Amino acid sequence: KTAFLHGELEEELYMEQPEGCISEDGENKVCLLKKSLYGLKQSPRQWNKRFNRFMIDQNFIRSEHDACVYVKQVSEQEHLYLLLYVDDM
Repeated sequence: KTAFLHGELEEELYMEQPEGCISEDGENKVCLLKKSLYGLKQSPRQWNKRFNRFMIDQNFIRSEHDACVYVKQVSEQEHLYLLLYVDDM
């Protein structure tokens, strides 16, 4: 299973009330999600977008050839490479 918790959402998402947490006065109501939940199919994409934003804020440049490679020029002769690998097995 994928576990990306508290990811930012770009769209409004609603879910049924979880079993055991259904309010007595609103059993037909739904919950508006403020953050991503475990297993939500948008979660990996949102995590990747957030990670990319962070890397750009740290002055890294994402490779045009491989989206998993980030490069930062430290000095005229030194470069820092970050290779992102996520095991999805």
